[in-house]
Amino acid sequence: MNLSKSLSDIEPLSFPSIESGSPIVIAGPCSAESVQQTLDTARALSAIGVKVFRAGLWKPRTMPGSFEGVGDKGLQWLQAVKRKTGMMVATEVATVEHVRAALDAGIDILWIGARTTANPFAIQDIADQLQGHDEVTVLVKNPVNPDLDLWQGALLRFSNAGITRLGAVHRGFSSAGAHLYRNDPQWHIPFEMRRRAQGMTILCDPSHIGGKREYVESLSQLAMDVGFDGLMIESHCDPDHALSDSAQQITPHTLQTILNRLVIRSGAPVEDELSLLRQQIDDCDHELLAVLARRMSVSREIGRFKKAHNLRVVQPARYQDMINARLDEADSHGLSRSFIERVMQAIHEESVQQQLGLE
Repeated sequence: MNLSKSLSDIEPLSFPSIESGSPIVIAGPCSAESVQQTLDTARALSAIGVKVFRAGLWKPRTMPGSFEGVGDKGLQWLQAVKRKTGMMVATEVATVEHVRAALDAGIDILWIGARTTANPFAIQDIADQLQGHDEVTVLVKNPVNPDLDLWQGALLRFSNAGITRLGAVHRGFSSAGAHLYRNDPQWHIPFEMRRRAQGMTILCDPSHIGGKREYVESLSQLAMDVGFDGLMIESHCDPDHALSDSAQQITPHTLQTILNRLVIRSGAPVEDELSLLRQQIDDCDHELLAVLARRMSVSREIGRFKKAHNLRVVQPARYQDMINARLDEADSHGLSRSFIERVMQAIHEESVQQQLGLE
């Protein structure tokens, strides 16, 4: 698949900016919860210069029984936002029925969520429904799994359907285990997308990558440093009481502070790539620390078990078997055996201390 050739006619999207030369900013609550909450948030965002308002109406939640959005009635609230503030409005669609309702309501921007992007059948149905609607903008979020071809394929389906106002949104990827962020950024994937589709607008969603509001500012700055065209940020007038994703939403006032602090750098591809690589190193280090903390927690549990059953803390045969297995695994990863042996010895020594230190 040659994405750069297939999508070469896609031009950068143009949205009204907060100010000349500033990045695209799309902001609003994870979910529209009431007409008052929707309008209060929209007015506050409009007051700080945000021109594009986002709010989810149909929420594909992981667990049944969670708040799954207000549905079609929220379209009237988005219409009120357009009428009262002059902002463009955006919402997520996941089915043909969603698309029909949103088009009938005059919604300006439709975005495709990560779960939907992962389903080519759903994408094709939505693309078919959008044929002939050149007035609407479609933003495609990356799929939940780190599959660049799947992301490209979704974009190509919309392009083949005649959608010219087309862009991508990077929101990170689901992964098992302990991680610093809610969704693993895997920055090399959107970076490769940028290389292959140089003219297409690519936004970053720091809210979903970070999963916590305290990460939004640093992730937003990183997105600017590596050349993203803009940001999609979840902002709520009362985030602590939001009905969905409360931990990652920020107030409009906080958003204003973050945007005021953003440093927009001139294009410097070499420095951008170096910054991206350094961020990957930082992310790996954060994950290493989280994994080591989890390992020591397990060691303390083992220590309690040994104490309760009157077992020795150090068992040389088990230790030697573990070292041999790790060294064989090091070979399969192309890692130095002497390096891994030193690392495992240090970890084992700390593990013993954790077990001996139990009360």
